[in-house]
Amino acid sequence: MNFNLLIENLSNPALLFFVLGILAVYLKSDLEIPPNSSKFISLYLLFSIGFKGGQELSHEAFTNEIVWSMLLGIGISLLIPLYTFFILKRKLNIYDSGAIAAAFGSVSAVTFVTASSYLESQQLNIHGYMVAIMALMESPAIIIGLVLISLFDGESMVKSIKISDVLKHSLTNGSVLLILGSLVIGFLANAKQADGIKPFTNDLFKGFLAIFLLDMGIISGRKLKSFFSFGMFPFAFALFIPLINGCVFAILSSAVTSDVTNRFIFAVLAASASYIAVPAAMKITVPKANPGLYLPMALAVTFPMNITVGLPLYFLIVNWF
Repeated sequence: MNFNLLIENLSNPALLFFVLGILAVYLKSDLEIPPNSSKFISLYLLFSIGFKGGQELSHEAFTNEIVWSMLLGIGISLLIPLYTFFILKRKLNIYDSGAIAAAFGSVSAVTFVTASSYLESQQLNIHGYMVAIMALMESPAIIIGLVLISLFDGESMVKSIKISDVLKHSLTNGSVLLILGSLVIGFLANAKQADGIKPFTNDLFKGFLAIFLLDMGIISGRKLKSFFSFGMFPFAFALFIPLINGCVFAILSSAVTSDVTNRFIFAVLAASASYIAVPAAMKITVPKANPGLYLPMALAVTFPMNITVGLPLYFLIVNWF
């Protein structure tokens, strides 16, 4: 195992900009990325990775491996909220347990984009269908989280759950819709047409990612300030459980695919936590769940852990096993 990858990742400019964002908060600097600019950059990153994934998908044949990979992705998003809910329930109330379980069973599109950039630094590219699998993994965890809350909630404080509404909300969520739409457009575009926007989709990607992670660092730094008032359990959970999930599925994914990039992405998806789609869904259906708990757990603890230690660690594991 080449542990130099762990060290090299710490000098990655995009990661260092993330650290700069956290540092800016603790130095009480007025540094910030304008909200409109931040939203544009996030949309650009999702568009770029979706379009490039569509281009890759257009060159692939539909195989049994793709089918099994899709089933594994959905299985991961069903299993993780099931077992994490019962761990969380020992220390937290039902509403927070269900919301956190849903967040950690779902996926982070931004972590996925960062993982894609990490693979490019290793001269590797993701397969296009992994973009579709990432999108498929968003809804099941939300549904499981809501169902578990309903089953264990003696006070019936959860608004009535309509599976169709949850699915619709997940699939029409801006980030999911954009990345899926870009995937389809990239799939339909021929090589000549794709080359026409290649300077935008490829050449600018790493620069925009660095600025976006700077913004994420600023947001994470602000969330951490109040997060530690909840004690060490949420922090330890958000730090270690995703790391365990990532390592386990980095190994187990070998049962459905031998491709190193696919296994790496499965590990990243299993380890990531949603801080966009799940909070939006929980705000509507479970108003008693505390967003001051599950949001910083996903954004201010799990996300930094994944992009600093997680990515090189999962990459080492899929190459070793």
